[in-house]
Amino acid sequence: MIELSISELVPRFPGFRVAMVVADGLALRSERPPALDALILEREQACRERWAASELSEIPGIAAWRAAYKGFGIKKTSYRSSVERLVKRVKAGERLPAVNTLVDIYNAVSLTHVFCCGADDLDRLAPPLAFRFARAGDSFVDMGAEPGEDPNDPPKQGEVVYADARHVLCRRWNWRQDARTGLSEATRRAVVTVQANGWGDVEAGVADLSRLIAEFCQGEVRAAVADARMPAIAL
Repeated sequence: MIELSISELVPRFPGFRVAMVVADGLALRSERPPALDALILEREQACRERWAASELSEIPGIAAWRAAYKGFGIKKTSYRSSVERLVKRVKAGERLPAVNTLVDIYNAVSLTHVFCCGADDLDRLAPPLAFRFARAGDSFVDMGAEPGEDPNDPPKQGEVVYADARHVLCRRWNWRQDARTGLSEATRRAVVTVQANGWGDVEAGVADLSRLIAEFCQGEVRAAVADARMPAIAL
């Protein structure tokens, strides 16, 4: 059984909702299948058309995360939610990066529904999982560290993080992921999160994600949603 809690955050962020999606029996590839690439192309074009006349700050899902980041003290524009970075990239005419099948799928879901998504290899995790405030002793190995940079970058106390029982899995809520639990072609089980903050239909995002995982990863999916009414869930 895998447990996830958002109990620490609910008093300050009552609009936070997160789906925990557990996928088993995955078959992941680094090469993007042509059918998935065609689907992603369609979604990229739909994003450009939908938000062509909008500034990033005017897109509801992005505005919600900017407000959440300010709520725990993040003011620098260099720290933006994962979905804001994806939408900005696509609006500028770029493609979503090709990483592996599951990462490409959840990025497409993130783009379409304007939610933050992320995933970790379940066999590398140490449940229980939690979205919580950072504590003294938390560790983080930055997946996005540039060559020559020290990837060890522990969060500041009080920062919102996503963590398991051993270490932080994602800093600044959904800004950047830890390198120790990332997905690879060897991944057979994963935990995906679909995160909203007071805006959007999380259940629709989960349904979209589940369908794509079944189609392109041959995975079996189960899901539950944590929110202010049910801050602790288990699968």
